Amino acid sequence: MSSTKIADAVFEGLTETPDQAKGLSDKAIKAEPLNFIRHILSLSGSKIADGLIDPKLVLSWLLTHLGAGAFWTGLLVPVRESLALLPQIFTAPRIARMHRRKWAWAGGVAVQGICAAGIAVAGLTLSGRTAGIVVVALLAVLALARSVCSASYKDVLGKTVATARRGTATGTASSVASAGVILFALLLITGWVDRYVLVIGAIFCAALFWIMASAIFATLVEEDNPAEPDGSAAQFALLREYPQLTRFIIVRSLLVGTALAPPYLVMLQGQGALGALGVMVLASSAASFLSSYVWGRLSDRSSRVVLQLSGLAGGAILSAVALVGLLDWANTPFLVPALLFGLMISYHGVRQGRSTHLVDMAPEDQRAAFTAVSNTLVGLALIAAGAAFASLATINVPLVIGVFAVMCLGGAGLARGLDEVQDG
Repeated sequence: MSSTKIADAVFEGLTETPDQAKGLSDKAIKAEPLNFIRHILSLSGSKIADGLIDPKLVLSWLLTHLGAGAFWTGLLVPVRESLALLPQIFTAPRIARMHRRKWAWAGGVAVQGICAAGIAVAGLTLSGRTAGIVVVALLAVLALARSVCSASYKDVLGKTVATARRGTATGTASSVASAGVILFALLLITGWVDRYVLVIGAIFCAALFWIMASAIFATLVEEDNPAEPDGSAAQFALLREYPQLTRFIIVRSLLVGTALAPPYLVMLQGQGALGALGVMVLASSAASFLSSYVWGRLSDRSSRVVLQLSGLAGGAILSAVALVGLLDWANTPFLVPALLFGLMISYHGVRQGRSTHLVDMAPEDQRAAFTAVSNTLVGLALIAAGAAFASLATINVPLVIGVFAVMCLGGAGLARGLDEVQDG
């Protein structure tokens, strides 16, 4: 059987209406089945790499093991999150001038792979403060490359995959990737392999997955589009022109609690760093594996409803966690891990819902601008919230989790006012 026939069979099996291709040109329609598979393969590779090099878990453990100190370890998550989002207001206009924007994503992913290899080498050869400086510097470059990928991907996805199938493509990739990361998590928990050797090997594997993802994405069939004018100075005017974009950004900012809360759950339970590493990776990967494809299919029907449901679920679970902390039940066997698993399911719902909603909401010629404005403002919200909640956690951890719960419930309420963009 030829690769085209295999792609057609997989495409028809994964999609509900393979004969409908809303939002694509005639050329893109012919190329969609193979492009759909390329999206899944390349995005799966990138997501596996993300899980293997997770800064808040894997790299934090590595720098602690290398004796880099709390300062450099503490910089990992802020550097990764802020530099992956904030620069997009500047990179998006340059990407918009590219005739084929797949090269921005492929190039960004390749740079991430090179940086990951550098981090692994640093972990093998350096220690102490020097290791901290080099790893954080390489992570900063990796995050900048990731910002290019984030600013370009939704635009390419919108031009190569039809409206009713975008969530399915990204959701399938998340579930496929999770299976690989689950194996990594199980190895961490069992201790069958020395954890230092396992972590270094995982980071090298992340580099390979990113390089492979870049090579696959480069084969994507993307039409040659006219370059868009540089409107970097006027991008924030979109907030006045499109009130729905403003509401979406507020909703997304309120739902960041599902992303920021997991370390506080580990803190609440009082586990050691090694135990937390395996449990967190396993919970996130298992939740993604079981829920991402479902969330993706639901997002193709109504991303607005997915944001509501995941926000409500996150708010309910975080309320339960806060209550567990107040009642001092955190050490009850399996209770906090079970709540963490549920929280990560809601987190992946937020990710799938907001990604699909943004692509389907944005006008075809302004997807990159919508993405840049959204990510830049959410990046600022992440920095502000991360600093504020870290300070508040020194006073009371359950209080922080309770605030996250209120934010999620507020985000779910505001999501009711979002348009049904899949009907447009």
